[in-house]
Parts: sequence; C-alpha cells; structure tokens
Amino acid sequence: MSTKKFNPKLIMIDVDGTLVDSVPDLAYCVDELMVIMGREKWGEAKVRHWVGNGVPKLVERSLTGELEGEVNQDDFDKAYPVFLDLYAANTSGRSCLYDGVKEGLAHLKSQGYTVGCVTNKAEQFTHPLLKDLSIFDEFEIVISGDTLEKKKPDPLPLLHAAKHFGIDPKEALMLGDSISDVKASRAAGFDIICMSYGYNHGIDIRHSNPDLVIDSMVELKDYL
Repeated sequence: MSTKKFNPKLIMIDVDGTLVDSVPDLAYCVDELMVIMGREKWGEAKVRHWVGNGVPKLVERSLTGELEGEVNQDDFDKAYPVFLDLYAANTSGRSCLYDGVKEGLAHLKSQGYTVGCVTNKAEQFTHPLLKDLSIFDEFEIVISGDTLEKKKPDPLPLLHAAKHFGIDPKEALMLGDSISDVKASRAAGFDIICMSYGYNHGIDIRHSNPDLVIDSMVELKDYL
C-alpha cells in the first residue's frame, strides 16, 4: 500500500472507465451500427478496448477494426450520424456505476472537497448519463468533450477547471483511468490517481506511471 498522501483543493473526475462502466451501451450501439452498415458485429469484449477517446474515434475504430486504422471518409460520414442517433437513444440503459463510486463521492462531499467532472464524451451524452445514474448533482462543474476547443489528453479542460475555481493546478488532483488522463494531468500540473479497472486499450495503467493506482473509489479516504 502506498504511503503517498494528497491534499488537493480541487478533484476532477473522469466518467467512462472511472465512474461509469458505459461499455455495454457503447458496444450495443457499435453492433447495431455494424448491422445497419451490413457488417459483422464486434461484440462487447472488442469494443471495450476501443473506448476512451470520444465517440468519433470509437466510430472510426468500429469501421476499421483497429485502434489507429485509416478510416474511409465516406463510410465515416455515413456511420457517424447513425451512431449519434443510436447512442442518444441508448446512453444509460445498460451502463452502471462501478462499485465504490457512490461511497467515494459521498466521502469527498463530506470532507468539503471541490469536485468536478471532466470527460471526452460530448455534453449531449454526458449530462443525461450522469443524471440517469443520479450523480450529476455531485459535481460543481462538468466539462464535456465539446465544452472547450480541446479535450484530454490536452491539459486545457483541467486548466480551465482550476482557473474557474481560482485554484493553483499544483493543488489539484485528477481521478481517471487512461493514459489520456495521465497525459492531461502531467501537462496541467495536476496530481493523478488512476483506477485499476478502467479503459486503457487493454494496457495496465501502471505502465503510464500515475501517482497512484487504486481498485475502488472507497480507497480515496486512505490517501487524501
């Protein structure tokens, strides 16, 4: 067990793979898209490796079958609006909070931390998802993938949050699950704690050297 302690004034938390297991809904939409496009379904296990960089990237990956494949622009232009419609209708029906999230958020609130949410998911999906899972009101700011002109791994969303609350980035903490979260945090000057269970394209997040890796948000109380 790490002995490192954090003393942040601001804690920004990622959504997909950190708070919410949203893959079941995303995978359902990918597979429905594949049927509409006259292709084979990929299945949830495959899609699990592809999420975490926003919907446009997920659609590209579903069309190429690769993390960084070269997508046919005509295919993408046809598929993207179809996926948006599918996901708008299937944002939260199969998704759920990870074990420990409710307890972890309750602890942060009880200790008086300023808590915000930062995600690469577009606002049209982020707000309904957080509201449907009854955690939207836990956050004092929600920064979605299209709130600003740049998203993670760019540091802009984190720096925007720190500036919004008048808090030095050195006194802020990010809670995430992917290399994108680690890169954004390092560039912004935030500390970074990662969840062991999230979406990092099948690679152990420990390889990205966050400040700490935990298995449940319940553990936050031991390190703050």
